[in-house]
Amino acid sequence: MSIDWDAAYRNGEVFWDRGAPSPPLRHYLERNPTSGRALVPGCGRGHEVALAAELGFDATGLDIAPTGLAEARTLYPRLADRFVLGNLFDPPAALHGAFDVVLEHTCMSALPPALRPDYRRGIDLLLKPGGLLVGVWYINPDLEPGDEGPPFPLPVPALTELFADGYEIVADYVPEVGFARREGRERVRVLRRVLRERGGLI
Repeated sequence: MSIDWDAAYRNGEVFWDRGAPSPPLRHYLERNPTSGRALVPGCGRGHEVALAAELGFDATGLDIAPTGLAEARTLYPRLADRFVLGNLFDPPAALHGAFDVVLEHTCMSALPPALRPDYRRGIDLLLKPGGLLVGVWYINPDLEPGDEGPPFPLPVPALTELFADGYEIVADYVPEVGFARREGRERVRVLRRVLRERGGLI
């Protein structure tokens, strides 16, 4: 399954964009301050990048859709140079190992399940050892009968399996806040990258 994400922006078919950053993500970050370089994969119109910058991160947004990035630069002109065109599955070399934090919201849910290992490899390329993957994962989207997605459901066991090796869970809960119709359907899970090599920790 291939989705033309830039066409979605050109046609105004961006149903996932609510015009503001994820409430559970804001809630977590405001109550668990951290710092450093932060990446938002699949940043779209840039709301989570703006949130990260507001909270003091050195924030970067990565997206494959040029039109989405153009709209982000229009919405957040002070952050225009923070929006980078690129593919999470093959990110620019300059970004490899560059980030202390990755902020996930709607990127994973846009991907068919077969592409989840590619998502994991992309995160591994970008996140420093010891870095945090702070995710608001769309576990149970409100889909019409017969609709497979996107957004694609991400059962909790599948999320656990995807990051079972090389990551440890720092926080895990169903958030009390959320966009309308997403309440109770998302999960905040924060993971710390722990690289193991030859039985040891790096």
